[in-house]
Amino acid sequence: MLIDSLKSIVGDGAWVTDRQALEPHLTEWRDTWRGETPIMVLPDTTDKVAAVVAACAAAGTAIVPQGGNTGLCGGAIPDSGGEQVLLSLSGLNRIRSVSPKDHSLVAEAGCTLAGIQVAASDVDRFFPLSLAAEGSCQIGGNLSTNAGGINVLRYGTARDQALGLEVVLADGTVWNGLRSLRKDTAGYDLKQLFIGSEGTLGIITAASLRLYPAVHNARTAMIAIDSPDKAIDLLEELRQRLSDQIQAFEMIPARAVRFVSRHMPSIRFPLALDSPWFVLLESAGGCSDDLLDRSLLSAMESGLVEDAVIAKNEAETEQMWRLRHAISEAQKREGASLKHDISVPVGSVAAFIRRAEAAVTAYRPDIRVVAFGHVGDGNIHFNLSQPQAAAAADFLAEREVLAELVYDTVAGFNGSISAEHGIGQAKCEYLRRYKTDTELTLMRMLKTALDRRGLLNPGKVI
Repeated sequence: MLIDSLKSIVGDGAWVTDRQALEPHLTEWRDTWRGETPIMVLPDTTDKVAAVVAACAAAGTAIVPQGGNTGLCGGAIPDSGGEQVLLSLSGLNRIRSVSPKDHSLVAEAGCTLAGIQVAASDVDRFFPLSLAAEGSCQIGGNLSTNAGGINVLRYGTARDQALGLEVVLADGTVWNGLRSLRKDTAGYDLKQLFIGSEGTLGIITAASLRLYPAVHNARTAMIAIDSPDKAIDLLEELRQRLSDQIQAFEMIPARAVRFVSRHMPSIRFPLALDSPWFVLLESAGGCSDDLLDRSLLSAMESGLVEDAVIAKNEAETEQMWRLRHAISEAQKREGASLKHDISVPVGSVAAFIRRAEAAVTAYRPDIRVVAFGHVGDGNIHFNLSQPQAAAAADFLAEREVLAELVYDTVAGFNGSISAEHGIGQAKCEYLRRYKTDTELTLMRMLKTALDRRGLLNPGKVI
C-alpha cells in the first residue's frame, strides 16, 4: 500500500495524516483555495524525496510539492479529491556549503529566505532576494515561482540568483546540476526549465545561489509625489544621477498608507499624508550621502518631488520598510481583496494604472484600488479591496469580471498577467487566454516530455 510505503521511506515523525495538523497546509494565505490529502510527507534528504516520487510514480499517484506555503495563487495546494500526496520540502533545510571567494552558497529547498540572507551575511556577503514573507517562505518555492521582491531593479529575479539546481524528476531520477559557474555554454541551460515551473516539471531540492559583496551604508528615503507619472520621471532622473546604485524603488498609494495606519498604528509614517502617492527608495552603499541629498533636492526644485525624508538610522529605515511590507496584511484586514500581480514596460506603468483604474471603477465605482509595488521593474500589484458597503462574498463573486478588465488592460500594454507570484490554480484559465497558441504548445510539449503522466503538481500552470 502506497501510504505505508511512504511512511517507511520518510521514517517516524516525518509524515502527517491527522486532519487538524494538516489544516494549515491545505489552504493558502488568503483562504481562497482549499484541498485534501491522505498524507503529507516531510523527507529530510534528496534521496528520500526521490524515493517518495518513485513510489508515487509506480502507484500512479499525483504529488503536490509545498514549501513555506506563502504563495497567493494556490500553486502548492492539493485538489479536493483527497488522493494527491502532499510533499513538504521543509525538512530539507540545510545550508550545504558557503564559498565566499566564489560568491556562492548551496542551500536546500526548505531553507527560508531569511536564513539564506543570514548565511550570506555571516561571511560578509549579500543575497539580494527579499520579500515580505522572507521569514517563512522557502528558497525552493521562491525559485519555483521565479519570485522577484524589492531588489529586482538592481539584481534581477530569483532566476538571476540561481547558478545551479538539484532536481528530482517525475520518475524519481535525481538531476544534480549544482554548479557554481558563472559561464557555461555546454548545451541547454537545464536549470532554467525548472525555475518558474511551480513544481510541474520537477521538484527542486537544492540550489547553488549567487552572492554579492555586502552592502554597507545603504540609504533609505520616503518621497512624496503627486502621480505615478512623476514616479517614472523621478526614477529616470535618479538613474541618470545614481546609476546602478538604486537598489529598490517602490511606489505606494496614500490609500495603502491609510490602511496600514488604521490596522497597524505602531508603524509610523514619516511624511504628511497630503500627497496621493509615495516612493520608497533604497540606494546601495556606493551612493554617497551628499549625492543622494543633492539628487532629491534637485528633483524637488524641478517639481518631481513634493517632499522627502531620508532615514537617519537603522530604526527609521526599518519603520519605512515595515510599512511597505505590511500593505498586504493591512489590505487583508480591510476585507476581501482581489490581487493582480502584473507587469508592463516600466515607461507604461503610469498609463496602465490610469487605464486599469478607469476600467474597474467604470464597472464598480465604489471599488477601492490599491496599486503598489516594484515600479522600477514594471511589476505592479494592482489589488482591489472590497467596497466598504459591500459584502465580501458578493465582491468575490465578481472576481472573474474584474480580472478580465485588469488583464485585458495589461494585454493592451503587451504586459504579463503574472510577474512574480506564478500561475498556480488562480491563473490557469487566463494563461490560456493571454498566451499564444505557439507558446501554449511549447509549454505542453515540455510538460509531456518531463512529466508524461502528469503526476507532478497537476492542475497548476498548464
